[in-house]
Amino acid sequence: MGNDASRRFQLILIKPSHYDDDGYVIQWGWSSVPSNTLATIYGLGRDCAQRAVLGDDVTIGVEAWDESNTRIRPERIARRVTAGGGKALVLLVGVQTNQFPRAVDIALRFVRAGLPVCIGGFHVSGCVTMLRETPPEMTEAMESGISLFAGELEGHLDGLLRDADRGRLEPLYRHEAELPGLEGQPVPYLPAEVIGRMSGQRASFDAGRGCPFLCSFCTIINVQGRKSRHRTADDVEKIVRENAAQGIRRFFITDDNFARNREWESILDRLAEIRHGSAIGLRITIQVDTMCHKIPNFIEKAGRAGVQRVFIGLENIHPESLSGSRKNQNKITEYRTMLQEWHRVGALTVAGYILGFPNDSRESILRDVRIIQEELPVDLLEFFVLTPLPGSQDHKEMHEAGVPLEPDMNLYDSAHVTAPHARMSADEWRRAYEDAWAAYYTPEHVARVMRRARQWGYSARKTRWLMFTFAFASQVEKMHPLESGMLRRKYRRDRRRGLSLESPLAFYARYAKETAVKAAGALRLLARYQLLYREVMRADVGDAGDDIAMQPVSDREMDEIGLFTVSDAARSAVAQSRKKSREKGVAVAS
Repeated sequence: MGNDASRRFQLILIKPSHYDDDGYVIQWGWSSVPSNTLATIYGLGRDCAQRAVLGDDVTIGVEAWDESNTRIRPERIARRVTAGGGKALVLLVGVQTNQFPRAVDIALRFVRAGLPVCIGGFHVSGCVTMLRETPPEMTEAMESGISLFAGELEGHLDGLLRDADRGRLEPLYRHEAELPGLEGQPVPYLPAEVIGRMSGQRASFDAGRGCPFLCSFCTIINVQGRKSRHRTADDVEKIVRENAAQGIRRFFITDDNFARNREWESILDRLAEIRHGSAIGLRITIQVDTMCHKIPNFIEKAGRAGVQRVFIGLENIHPESLSGSRKNQNKITEYRTMLQEWHRVGALTVAGYILGFPNDSRESILRDVRIIQEELPVDLLEFFVLTPLPGSQDHKEMHEAGVPLEPDMNLYDSAHVTAPHARMSADEWRRAYEDAWAAYYTPEHVARVMRRARQWGYSARKTRWLMFTFAFASQVEKMHPLESGMLRRKYRRDRRRGLSLESPLAFYARYAKETAVKAAGALRLLARYQLLYREVMRADVGDAGDDIAMQPVSDREMDEIGLFTVSDAARSAVAQSRKKSREKGVAVAS
């Protein structure tokens, strides 16, 4: 095919970043979180090229760019395509709500340069799925010559390429109601040079899509559905081995809740076979719910498969907040047991905690942080502002009720306040978010977490480094760790459309000062953590007898500690747990 082709078609995949509060693209020398969507669509593009979907006389080239670590220059890309004498399609992939303004700004530059461009991702799919009318930012994009795609691309990339090749892209492709099966689909894949721009050099893939729960703040269940769709163990092995062939052995399985993937057991068994039967030393990160430890053998098999880091949607420690957001599957009486089970297989726990439920206040949030520090063996804690993301039930209800929501989509990153709160002003809510990060990552608690790591056999050195990266991102860079990275990059001309271009003198002087101040802050913070690490390593390991979080949950403490007595709802949850235990005991005895 390649030698006889008379022309070339280029598929250009871009995962956009979004803007900081000054209007500059958030970009790093090395970013931290790999894009599963970029890998998935790159794999689909490779498959289209191999099948010659535009004809045997057309060579399809595929390239992938992640803007979180690579500067995007649309005019240069367009000139390269034109110089090659071929055609192209630019896909802005995996675009979340906070990334939509940046995606449009990039797309408009490609449109002006004469290349067809299409935006897909959760913002477009969520809005099309949940809203009765098309929101203005999407209408404006289509009127400007940008195509939009709602739904998943499996089974539809062939047609999209053909439309682009004919110069006939539709304004809006609607496939949101179609949920394709994942068995036998092309392998999610990114070249090593793309993965190499990420710290940790970690590849990502989704072993499944869909989640059975009904969390009102979640977009997954409305965009990807509640039914488990999954890849097979053979599919996953192929993904692992193709990446291992280019030296990639760390993986982030991006399923929103891997524990509810119907094929979790066969996949984990296969990963364990690869890990123990070959020279491929797997290191895996997964996301799960708080009741995953109730699934027989799930945690044990995850540990054997090489799961070394697990993200858990803790979300809140108040039953009334969990119930109000329809997250009834979270049981506070199970939190500590679940976290300890993960520690027993050597996995570091990363928990997400949402701030801004109706009963929250700044004082209650800081009280809850102290309770978590003292009573739950969480290693890393991430905070999120409760955000009505387009595509969620929360957003749909607020939009239809006429609640005044933040109009700037760039701020819907779960780190900015975008909706009113019953007990906090926007400024109080913002301060509570900032204070929560500072309150959790205190020197005293960092030392406590390192001591716990030693006690359950994990590396205190790794714990120190990870806690430093989270504290540095939140307190020095003023970024959420999930969108942070190493060595912030700024370009004077890469500023949000509508904002003035700064003079070179003003821009570079401030950029240099910011870089120096942040470097000094990083060194001070790292030095402090290093001193704490040395103190922890000099001390006896001990038996953790005075650390409640490291002990099994006792019936006595359910009447004493903060997690179980902080509210009437917490005491009610304890009463229900005791009732179920008694009923279970009676059933066993009979």
